[in-house]
Amino acid sequence: MITCHVKYVIDPYQLADFEAYAKAWLSVVERLGGTHHGYFLPSEGASNIAYCLFSFPSLADYESYRHVALSDTESTALVAQVVEKKFILSYERTFLRPLLA
Repeated sequence: MITCHVKYVIDPYQLADFEAYAKAWLSVVERLGGTHHGYFLPSEGASNIAYCLFSFPSLADYESYRHVALSDTESTALVAQVVEKKFILSYERTFLRPLLA
């Protein structure tokens, strides 16, 4: 299994737009074969940082998801919203593997 951890720097004045975007991605990832572990939005502390975690059985499965998402109507519409409204200022992706007992 591979888990993608994304750290977002968001516009805190557009938190409602980011939250709607995040809610939509939850089902997109699931529909395209992943397991979404959720988004984590600002509460206390920094108001411009958010995180998400989602997993795929393998890095190859994640790469397949990325390829399919490029032509998926819902995912391309979500990306277009980010480009138009600019509520995500930057992000960084890290891939993790679980260490289980």
